[in-house]
Amino acid sequence: MTTRPRPRTPLRRFVPDSWLRIHPAWPASPWAPLPEGTVVCNICHWTGDGFDGLGHSESADCPSCGAIARDRFLFLCLQQRVPEQAGLTLLETSPRLGREYRAAMRRWFDYRASDYDNRAHRADLVLDLQDIDLPDDSFDIVLSSHVLEHLPDTDRALDELYRVIKPGGHLILLVPVLQGETAPPTEPEFHGDATEVFWRFGPDLTGRLAERGFDVHILCPADLITSVEVGEAIDDEPAYGEFDSQAIVAALAGRDLTCVVTREQATRHVIRPSYMFLAWDCSVPVGDD
Repeated sequence: MTTRPRPRTPLRRFVPDSWLRIHPAWPASPWAPLPEGTVVCNICHWTGDGFDGLGHSESADCPSCGAIARDRFLFLCLQQRVPEQAGLTLLETSPRLGREYRAAMRRWFDYRASDYDNRAHRADLVLDLQDIDLPDDSFDIVLSSHVLEHLPDTDRALDELYRVIKPGGHLILLVPVLQGETAPPTEPEFHGDATEVFWRFGPDLTGRLAERGFDVHILCPADLITSVEVGEAIDDEPAYGEFDSQAIVAALAGRDLTCVVTREQATRHVIRPSYMFLAWDCSVPVGDD
């Protein structure tokens, strides 16, 4: 069980005026019913005949808000795992989307965005997730997508995230799961923003999360659950060499998986191939000291 260290710097709100404007087409709530349409962005509610680009976690771009498939998957995890409630405090680490998205988030939540050095992502809090200079129990929700792999000390970062989330709160965590077991890269690796990769994660990250004290649920699309049941990836999409889909499916065998994307949703939001989409809902137990 993790311990709660010394008090930290009080949380201060900073909202640039340019982020207060929002396009009127954005929904009034992240839990608002979705419009009809062939494909639908569950973030900004754009509808059309199709997204731009390929069926891939880093593609299928929304022409309205710029969300890619993993952005929509993260948002589905939030929508399905966190009950609708006014006044929720939310931290998003190194958010990929721009000003209109952040303005919408500030309308929906008591929202802050953080980054390590504001080099690749502009944010209103500069934070090292391995040493978060904020008080205990600061947030109801933390969204963290494709950040943890860039931190050398995974356990220290998870301890710090646990500390700043309120009891009953949630860490919705996405990392690129590329293989069956977690290991460092075999050669120097950098993502598109020139940020170094320290870890290539596998589904065994689940155990690390539970060891830090979180109650953990593994979130994924329905087709990935079917793949695990039959023992092989069933997706019709082309194989992508950076993902060892068979090793991922094998490593998930025997684990409890929670479906957050039905086959209909995967089609409407273009969340495929399913083996690219794995997330963790990590909640802090109520009554934990």
